[in-house]
Amino acid sequence: MYRHLLVPTDGSKLSNKAIAAAVDLAKSLGARLTGVYVIPPYSPTMYGEALMYAPAISPASHREAFKREGKKALDVVQSVAGAAGVDSGRAMLAAFYPWEGILRTAKAKKCDLIVMASHGRRGIAGLILGSETTKVLTHSKVPVLVCR
Repeated sequence: MYRHLLVPTDGSKLSNKAIAAAVDLAKSLGARLTGVYVIPPYSPTMYGEALMYAPAISPASHREAFKREGKKALDVVQSVAGAAGVDSGRAMLAAFYPWEGILRTAKAKKCDLIVMASHGRRGIAGLILGSETTKVLTHSKVPVLVCR
């Protein structure tokens, strides 16, 4: 059935629930698991006079901070998978939209199922904040299992 599962993580408790579900599923199927962390590109958030009140952060500092956070999040995937005896890997990449990075990784790693969390935002909150899960569901050619 499924031989290679992809589990996106952002290091949140909700992502950890998806990781647990993905590991359980991978173990029952005898499948491999890959964790993915998508780094947002650097973009200064302040403009004009507000810039002098914002702490300066360089693109390199931004990248390093997200790499540290990504490593922590992916360490959780490998730790949980390792404890369950599931073969696992990791991927970290930069993408403007997380959903694009997730789908790019699924294709590059030849994953046949994406297991991911959803905050379950609806209505205006879902519209304003957007939903990476919804975008993955809409654009993916690979089946997606959503955990809540």
